[in-house]
Amino acid sequence: MDKLLRVVTIGSGIGLLVLAAGYFWQWPWAIATWPWPDGPLSYTFIAAIQAAIAAALLWIGVSGEWGAMAGGALNLVVMMAGLAVFFFVLGLPLYAVVCGLFALFNVVLFWWSHRLPLQDTRPTPKLVRGSFVVFTAVLLLVGIALVLRMPIIFPWPLNPDSSVIFGLIFIGDAFYFLYAVLRPQWHYAAAPLWSFLAYDLVLLPRFLPHFGTVSPEHALSLYLYTAVLLYSAGLAIYYLFIHRQTRWLLVAAGGVS
Repeated sequence: MDKLLRVVTIGSGIGLLVLAAGYFWQWPWAIATWPWPDGPLSYTFIAAIQAAIAAALLWIGVSGEWGAMAGGALNLVVMMAGLAVFFFVLGLPLYAVVCGLFALFNVVLFWWSHRLPLQDTRPTPKLVRGSFVVFTAVLLLVGIALVLRMPIIFPWPLNPDSSVIFGLIFIGDAFYFLYAVLRPQWHYAAAPLWSFLAYDLVLLPRFLPHFGTVSPEHALSLYLYTAVLLYSAGLAIYYLFIHRQTRWLLVAAGGVS
């Protein structure tokens, strides 16, 4: 059973990375899955979200920490349930059904994984937990603003319907970090950190050149968004690869020194 779970989880992560690459480079077969034509930076954002989910799946598949899937499953329940309702209102029944079924699948996944104990019970470092509290609040506030289609929230103009979708994604992400705050064990936090690092690595190469072309009304958003990306990337890199008590390579090798 464990071997099958690893194969499915890692395979799903690899599949999502391929889809993320398709959105990042705007391959026609990939962006054809988006419900309407959109801009390059919006496609990059979608790629970043897909890469974030893929990174968490790959880490969980390699580590075998099945209990750590609960936070991501909760994220997707909130996100996909909201998207199902939104697509239904827009009159896009195929998208609504797919999102609704995916939400139900993640309800089952959350119910299963939420009850599984972690193999590694080290506490979450205080800086990580405190940062996650801030991330939760910011994601909720920004997500609500995007759902309300408030302008200049993102560093580029958004399609109004894409704004709602991105807002629902952020609201779902808030529950991802909140779950790790409420369960302060390291491996509940490690999965979101892997997600955030992948998200950052996809967005930053497109954000940095955007400083030369951003319109004045979106400039502040670009500065703030980039600051969050740099902070979260630094946080993830330090605790996943450098910090003596949590660095991944030592844990993968069999323990902390």
